[in-house]
Amino acid sequence: MYLAIDIGGTKTLLAVLNNDGVITERVRFETPKKYDDFKRALAANVGNLSTDNFVACGVGVPGRLDPKRRVGIAMGNLPWLNVPIYEDVKRVVSCPLVIENDARLGGLSEAMMLKHKYNRVLFVTISTGIGLGLIINQTIDPGLADSEGGQVLVEHAGKMEHWEEVASGEAIVRRFGKRAHDIEDKATWKHIAHDIGLGLSDLISVIQPEVVVIGGSVGSYFDRFKEPLLEMLHRYELPITKIPPVLAAARPEDAVLYGCYDLAKSLYGKTSS
Repeated sequence: MYLAIDIGGTKTLLAVLNNDGVITERVRFETPKKYDDFKRALAANVGNLSTDNFVACGVGVPGRLDPKRRVGIAMGNLPWLNVPIYEDVKRVVSCPLVIENDARLGGLSEAMMLKHKYNRVLFVTISTGIGLGLIINQTIDPGLADSEGGQVLVEHAGKMEHWEEVASGEAIVRRFGKRAHDIEDKATWKHIAHDIGLGLSDLISVIQPEVVVIGGSVGSYFDRFKEPLLEMLHRYELPITKIPPVLAAARPEDAVLYGCYDLAKSLYGKTSS
């Protein structure tokens, strides 16, 4: 069995997967703002799982990692700075462990399902914040290891702002007073699509992926903003920067969990569960 841990700015998800990548058990708890409280909550929830016999564990974190020191430098919307996340999780799970940025893990998961069609996949997760991962030939591209897609500067309402401040799930709540799942009217989604397109068009121009996959909690409602988003992107399309297909994630809210499994299995996998 494998353990996947998706640490989000709002919630943390745990999943137990068998050797075939099937989730057999899952747990969700709110991510505490204080790191010490998180460590206690993680230990308690892992301890309540029906098994502790894991081949390996994969962990997705919402921020920047120092791979040499195995330290979380900054965790996105969480106020955790320079936390020894690897060692702290390792003490809880007692098995081989790999930690990676959550957006890159989500991208790996989605790219694995598209491997027979696309080799260069840009994954954009829109949840509490915005993150991205570039996957080339089913491998996380190390060239964007320290990138923070949500920090791209865009012009919004006459001033320059970070993309995450205008298009993330948190920004949607601030602006419209509702979470994505409560928004149904087309006019509001057109505004949201415009804000998403502001940063996405820049990423497409620079990275030039073969396909863009949108995931995360806001990405779960891709069908509500797909049409105005594509309309905006194609409006500013240039011959040298063609707009690639833009798809909804197949598993928008579970992509990171499956990416944890994919990476952990690739490094520590066995032939039987």
